[in-house]
Amino acid sequence: MDNIMKYKGYWAEIRYSDEDECFCGKIEGLKNSLIFFEGETVKELKKDFKDAIDFYLDNCKASNKIPEKQCKGSLNVRLGVDLHTKAKMKSIEEHISINELIKNAVIAYLKETN
Repeated sequence: MDNIMKYKGYWAEIRYSDEDECFCGKIEGLKNSLIFFEGETVKELKKDFKDAIDFYLDNCKASNKIPEKQCKGSLNVRLGVDLHTKAKMKSIEEHISINELIKNAVIAYLKETN
């Protein structure tokens, strides 16, 4: 994950714009807010990234708004009928919910890939 920056619980994927000759990013996953940042150097990019998040958080505080989180802890997963059926049957065999089965699978996958 070399192209991901993190700050104060927020993260963004970094891209390079050949057209603009700069690095740029956007905080993904926010429904009601857009946070963009850029820089011609990595140092400028990091500063603008942190400044953008600090500005957002300060603005939320001044407006008495709760800052949005990028991940809410729930998501919809489209497995297809066959995989969904197999997962449900396995969850019944294991005496756990299908959500717990999928959560365990993601945890196991992340352990393997790290």
